[in-house]
Amino acid sequence: MATTTVEEMAASFQEMGTPFIVGHPGGESVELIDAAKAQGVRFILMKQEVAGAMLASTWGEISGSPGVCLSTRGPGATNMVNGIAHAYLDRAPLIAITDRYSSREHAIGIRQRLDHQAIMQPIVKWSTTIDASVIKQQMRRAVRIATAHAPGPVHFDLPQSETKKKAGSVQNLPNLVPNYNHPEPSPLGLEKAAAMIRAADKPILLVGLGTFWDNASSSMVSLAEHLGAPVLTTSKCKGAIIEDHPLRAGCIIGGLIERNLVSKSDLIVTIGLDAVELQPKGWPYLTKVLSIASHPSLDGLVACNEEVIGNLDSILKILRTIVPKGNDWGYDAAKDFRASVHKALDTPSTGLSPQHAVEIARTILPRDTIATCDAGASRLLVVQKWQCFAPRDFLTSNGLGSMGFAVPGALAARLAYPEKPVIAFTGDGGLLMAVADIQTSVREKLPIIILVFDDGEIGLIRTKQSIKGINPYGVHLGGIDWEHLARGFGANGTSVDNEAALFAALKYALESKETTVIGVKIDASGYIDQFNALREL
Repeated sequence: MATTTVEEMAASFQEMGTPFIVGHPGGESVELIDAAKAQGVRFILMKQEVAGAMLASTWGEISGSPGVCLSTRGPGATNMVNGIAHAYLDRAPLIAITDRYSSREHAIGIRQRLDHQAIMQPIVKWSTTIDASVIKQQMRRAVRIATAHAPGPVHFDLPQSETKKKAGSVQNLPNLVPNYNHPEPSPLGLEKAAAMIRAADKPILLVGLGTFWDNASSSMVSLAEHLGAPVLTTSKCKGAIIEDHPLRAGCIIGGLIERNLVSKSDLIVTIGLDAVELQPKGWPYLTKVLSIASHPSLDGLVACNEEVIGNLDSILKILRTIVPKGNDWGYDAAKDFRASVHKALDTPSTGLSPQHAVEIARTILPRDTIATCDAGASRLLVVQKWQCFAPRDFLTSNGLGSMGFAVPGALAARLAYPEKPVIAFTGDGGLLMAVADIQTSVREKLPIIILVFDDGEIGLIRTKQSIKGINPYGVHLGGIDWEHLARGFGANGTSVDNEAALFAALKYALESKETTVIGVKIDASGYIDQFNALREL
């Protein structure tokens, strides 16, 4: 049976495992939305295109299938740029679709006409204009490019003239979703890597995103236990080792405090570490480095002495069998490091501190709660204080480091895990960048808990001003009535300023299973000492 371009696209989205499209439609995309509806593919209307792209890309992170977002031409496309940039730098598979005039109108018109491909080119892995005659091939290429390591976004420009055309008929098409086969590595091929590990008394594992791409978390933990090696993960890789495991040290933050731990080792083993997860500064360690990765590192940031490329799960399992058991130095080292981080973060306060708010949330919310976290001063605390216990149970914008991520990220988590509680940690500035999609949460019946660190300012910039001796200016937000704001969108809302009230609000939110905004009035006076202790600015 012959299909149209948009019917072929909708069927492909369903086949690749993505049951919804998100975004804000334009006149040229209504046929695609209608075709998706006929295929049982849900459309979720977002109030801002950037939030739609962040939601879709986070779905891609969690599921491994590309998320799909769309926008209208011109202003819709430019609004969506920040969300696509998040997918690019946070390594999330995404198919971003922009409307476009038909070729005739595009050739002579000026109003709302922008070169979408030129705009997207620096932040996507591939960009193309949809052509009905080859749409089946275009879809297959898009899925392969978006999901290939390192994952990322691809861009389709969809002209009006192509939407209802008959899709080209092609013989002998490959599978839409590639079926890659990773042969088991030979122990002989891993001998140099094994020799480095055998020669080390105090190896340490630095674990990054590639561990998730190859589903290698279990084999990584097994190797760590065999070696007795402490494990530091990037913030994107929280949960790769359960965070009450005695070998889990904490998260790599690029500060001086972690050098005290890493410098005690005599071999650094990086596993799936992507340079985009690290602070933009030179590699600080003289210790030997063994890199194990799924694809070659081209950035030259990490000074590795030996680099092994292949499927991480297979490599780690083989190494576990050919290296001797370690001396378990990592158990005390990890414990001491955790204590030093908590001591640095536990600054005194006259009110409810942000770090204590996170601890309260972790105490009352179930173990399987999914957490998302916005950029900002509070992110440093949430990354270190919130514990998660499974891969992808903690979601944040790290490579791009964008504000406005927590709410759309939480909506993606709710779509992926409909039975699990979801909490979004955000500053007041971050929430205001995505505030309209509280209504999306309510309307689409995707209940989340939004915990707002309310210090009445852009806390990270105020902290940097203070550290640099500059009086705070241009960062004040003023008071916001979170209860009335939330209720205006149909959600529950409350403001709290003490431990007992926060306990009660979280318990109510958990039991109500409704979208709830909790504005937490915090004492942010500890931010400066915390940043001075943990991170070089």
